[in-house]
Amino acid sequence: MDLSIGEVAERSGLSVHALRFYEREGLFANPVRRLPNGRRIYREEDLEWLAICTKLRSSGMSLVMIRQYIELVRQGPGNEHERLELLRRHEIHVEAQIRELQETLDVMRHKVRIYEDHVVRGEADRLWNPSHPDAAQAGTHHECRPPEGA
Repeated sequence: MDLSIGEVAERSGLSVHALRFYEREGLFANPVRRLPNGRRIYREEDLEWLAICTKLRSSGMSLVMIRQYIELVRQGPGNEHERLELLRRHEIHVEAQIRELQETLDVMRHKVRIYEDHVVRGEADRLWNPSHPDAAQAGTHHECRPPEGA
């Protein structure tokens, strides 16, 4: 079934502008077909690839790396080990991002607990304020300390 660029945009959640960008950057696994009048025609396989491609992009995979992967796919059988290595490298990168985000979430949860505690006790005005002259003596600078064990 042939799909127009508008249909692909609607079904993929990408804008028409983004689809044109993906095409210009060579990010489609197969070249986008054109009708004699120049209109783009897509297939279901293009939608499937776009779903994968957008996940790769949202996970932080660079356009260069996506192009490398696509080029390997286009070459056909025989380079599966190279594809696997590329995907493994990115998997390690994503795992590192997740660890960093978890550490960030731990710090944010710690700060939320401090604020909740101070607000409940009616002491929110005692939270650390570096521009307040007696902030260091007030003993409230603990707000910036990371959680225990982090």
